[in-house]
Amino acid sequence: MKKATTPPSKPRFWDNLIPLRADSTGHQLAGWQPAAKAMQGLGCQILADQRVPVEGGMQLAADVYLPKPAGRYPAILVFGAYTKELHSAGIPAGTNEVGCPPVFTERGYAHVIVTRRGMGQSDGAFDVFFNEQEIRDHEAAIAWAAAQPWCNGEVVMFGTSYYGCVQANVAVRRPAALKAFFTHEMCTDYFRHIVMYGGTPNTEFLSLWLGSNFTDAVMRLRIAPLVRAAISQVLNSGLKKIWQPRLRKQIRKIMVTFTKKTPALAARQVFANWLIDGKTRATNRMPAGPSEQLGNIDVPFVVVQNEAMWNLHQFGSFDLWQHASTPRNKQWLIIGQATYSLPAYEWQQEALAFFDHILRGTPNGYAEQPRVRYWVEGAGRFEGAEDFPLPAATRKRFYLTASADDRDLHELAENAPSEGTNSWAAVPLGATTTGGFDEVVNQTLVYRWTAPQDMAFAGPVTAALSFSCNEIDSHVVARLSHVSATGVETLLSMGMMRPARRRIDERRSTACEIALDTDVAEPLVPGEAVALKFSLTPAPVRVRRGEQLRLAIASRTDLLRSDQSHDHAHFDCQVPPYFSRNTIHCGADSYVELDAV
Repeated sequence: MKKATTPPSKPRFWDNLIPLRADSTGHQLAGWQPAAKAMQGLGCQILADQRVPVEGGMQLAADVYLPKPAGRYPAILVFGAYTKELHSAGIPAGTNEVGCPPVFTERGYAHVIVTRRGMGQSDGAFDVFFNEQEIRDHEAAIAWAAAQPWCNGEVVMFGTSYYGCVQANVAVRRPAALKAFFTHEMCTDYFRHIVMYGGTPNTEFLSLWLGSNFTDAVMRLRIAPLVRAAISQVLNSGLKKIWQPRLRKQIRKIMVTFTKKTPALAARQVFANWLIDGKTRATNRMPAGPSEQLGNIDVPFVVVQNEAMWNLHQFGSFDLWQHASTPRNKQWLIIGQATYSLPAYEWQQEALAFFDHILRGTPNGYAEQPRVRYWVEGAGRFEGAEDFPLPAATRKRFYLTASADDRDLHELAENAPSEGTNSWAAVPLGATTTGGFDEVVNQTLVYRWTAPQDMAFAGPVTAALSFSCNEIDSHVVARLSHVSATGVETLLSMGMMRPARRRIDERRSTACEIALDTDVAEPLVPGEAVALKFSLTPAPVRVRRGEQLRLAIASRTDLLRSDQSHDHAHFDCQVPPYFSRNTIHCGADSYVELDAV
């Protein structure tokens, strides 16, 4: 156990000798501009290495960023599993998901970054993520912040990914000091949204996650506040326009490198459980998450979903939106355009406007914003609604139509076609095949629909397939794209499933997600058709006359996904499990379904 040290009671001169450089790059506001700000121009100083007391005599490490004028301010608390040493420097790490401290302190908020047990300078030992102890520690951190002399007793939460997921986890406990939260790219059911996506282990993401963040070296990392500030002066400067585009081009290679790193022993033990022994909810060590307790949440919140996310962070936003008990005029959903950016500095201005409205009653126009704002691909703008899915939408089906040659560009028809079949070859990821193998078998099928008039779609996307295979299991990945009049194809939506794990979990399903009960294995009978039904990610789009929607189907994620250099965070899974011939039986039972608006 680490030895506790006495934290400084006032900002230290040498920690604040070089000021942090602020950064608000990326998407900040969902189609509007606030009319007023409660405060601005208050500067930033760090109160480093604070100790947060939690159960068992343990202490968690925290950095507190404060406005320069003495006073009592609302606290924006972020709590996560990653080292706190990288956030304020502007280093393009995947864990840099808490925002930029001076952006918040300038506006009159304390920015509090707390690290979980067993990480960095926090006491304790590493344990599985999102565990019960972590939730109680998060609750204790909220109470601790509210009681500090620099806080006015009001605490809100902000953050992306891990820092977004934990917000609902603690909000269901209704901490007395918690007044609101702003979560971005969050999950609610950790088994199906993170570990066992579509019924198969999310292998590339999980190995990347652990290899980049939980090696012994990273877990011991220490960077002095002065050094962090100096780095921020470089990375958050105009030089970002030079280094960031170059980084984006290499991000896929960098991530593959991290998957080969060796995590700490305890992290490897968790990983082994996820992939080998944790095939069911009962045997998997990943905690359940707050999905079935979301009705306990009653504080105001904003939840933001990034359209670029696919097999991670995708459906939790809609679960929270549908099931929280917060009054409808105190919750907002934003579905933003596809983007991938490091550090994750997006939505800071939106969050500040929201917090100003909730905590300070600032007449900035937030109360008048539509409850739902969603980015429309093909239109290039946000549109508003009062709920999602849109109440006035009409469910529209496009049926898969067979052609003689599987390599053809097949049609999506608005009326059920006559029966026929299309097939493709499922080849395991990384498998050895002969040269020219792709000349004799196709590994994808592609279907198109050409718009006869301008149309818009927004809401759930569902794939239903009458499917057979010559093996006992396979894998199905579906991708929906928009093709412009000039032939530019833009990825909209993706989804996947294992046919042998096809049973629908009605209890956990939402209006936007068909949850699959992957605990139940139902092996295929070779050659016998079964009904598959699964969700693709929601994808608002405007299709003009003559433009197309295209549905592509394959068995490997790498054949259909995009990557981070093109603004998409997609990860490969070790699928399919077998070489096989997969067949779609076209007709009334094979279609893709969207909401026309």
